[in-house]
Amino acid sequence: MAGLYLEEFEVGHVFNHSLRKTITESDNMLFSVMTLNTQPLHIDFDFAAKTEWGKPLVNSLFTLGLMIGISVNDTTIGTTIANLGMTDVTFPAPLFHGDTVRVETTVLSTRPSQSKPDRGVVVFEHRAYNQNGVLVAKCTRQAMMKSRSAA
Repeated sequence: MAGLYLEEFEVGHVFNHSLRKTITESDNMLFSVMTLNTQPLHIDFDFAAKTEWGKPLVNSLFTLGLMIGISVNDTTIGTTIANLGMTDVTFPAPLFHGDTVRVETTVLSTRPSQSKPDRGVVVFEHRAYNQNGVLVAKCTRQAMMKSRSAA
């Protein structure tokens, strides 16, 4: 697998993920409908046109999932045991249909498990930007990762 093991993560390392995604109307609609999020700001063009944004906003939970998903290939594919949590989630600027998202990830900390020597915890900070370099999402994520000894 391409994912890194606990010992391979270096505190302070920044991953500039090459995978990018342009958000389509279908992405936003499908995610909103699949999660039963009927917020008209996401799915009703007439309603959204009358807001300060003038058009539908991309569902923030889709943005969060996309941001973390983009990071997986470079960091955790096949070496994650579990996500332990996401904290400090913010959406400082809106994301719209047609925007292209790019992501950076910084390794904030690593520590071996006290009870299980085959794993440990890595804390990441993920940041998503639109095509203009505007920060649209940010979160801290804790992941339980396999140790080399588990390979």
